[in-house]
Amino acid sequence: MFCTHCGKPLTAGVNFCTFCGNKVAAATTTAAPPTPPPQPTAPPPPVATPVASQRAQSMVAPQSVYAHTPQPAGAPQTCQWCGAHFDAVAGNSCPKCGAALQAARSAPSLSGWLELPPRKDMAKLQFGNSSCQIEGLYVPAAEMNLAPEDSVYFSHHVLLWMDSQVRMTTMSMKGGWKRMLAGMPLIMAQAQGPGHIAFSKDEPGELIALPLQPGQAVDVREHMFLVATFNVEYDWFQTGVWYQVREDKDTETIYPLGMFMDRFSSPSRPGLLLLHAGGSVLVRNLAPYEEILVKPTAFVFKDPSVQMQLHFEHPNAGFMSWGYYTNRAIWLRLVGPGRVAIQSVFERVEKEGANINSYSYATIQRW
Repeated sequence: MFCTHCGKPLTAGVNFCTFCGNKVAAATTTAAPPTPPPQPTAPPPPVATPVASQRAQSMVAPQSVYAHTPQPAGAPQTCQWCGAHFDAVAGNSCPKCGAALQAARSAPSLSGWLELPPRKDMAKLQFGNSSCQIEGLYVPAAEMNLAPEDSVYFSHHVLLWMDSQVRMTTMSMKGGWKRMLAGMPLIMAQAQGPGHIAFSKDEPGELIALPLQPGQAVDVREHMFLVATFNVEYDWFQTGVWYQVREDKDTETIYPLGMFMDRFSSPSRPGLLLLHAGGSVLVRNLAPYEEILVKPTAFVFKDPSVQMQLHFEHPNAGFMSWGYYTNRAIWLRLVGPGRVAIQSVFERVEKEGANINSYSYATIQRW
């Protein structure tokens, strides 16, 4: 029972409200309390978008927008990572690079680094009349279903399994003697369809899919290459980044990027290049004349327009002059324009604290 005037609860049998003093009407015995006026409610807190535990293995193209723009069902799609155009697909992954189309993109860091986009397991990529399926997230493998007219080439040690009807041949490489001295493969294996064949680096990390458009090229650090389609041309060049260390009477030349670097290009037809990197892969697009310093062993790939050279930093050791060399830092200076990619798993630079008596062109900074 409630008061018809103030709406407060009443004790059964009373004649006057103990809160406002008004006389209790007989109808109040069954009257319901008045409905309070609606109060403005605060908007619900924003729900954080969950971050995918694994990242896609795909090429990141420079973009100004990092969130997927919904498109009408059945409308032509555009991948905001590799820029590929294609008709609506049944799945939610780009058929060229495997990037998730519907997942929210991670925003770049304050410095401009961008993590590779999320990709679901078993994402399928299309090249020519063949397809490639990325299997696994911790130690990913690339399984290809080759059409009779399609083929791929690779280093023999990354072959995981294949159908017996797949035809295998060898593809000799130029400059064999120099390649052997540098620890690079002298021959590449080539697989011709039809049939299934799979590749894996046998290491944890990320598998990066780089669709190459006609006229496009990319420079890749050695030992990152996994497999490429037949219409992607392969070449190599000397890095020109080195330093010599002297220990007692011995002199040794160190190549922090390796003596040679791979260059893959697609002169006339689109192609697909697959790389493998350790840990997480970060990509940054450098403006003209923009410079960054990265650890040489963290470098993965770059556009040919990006220039590179050594950079030495020497801290002020003060009276600890004997620690001058051990406190040295060796960097790789990269100068835009163009994309650069690094991996979060890297090794210490070889003999970084040794006595360096000669080196390729480099800049020096003393703290």
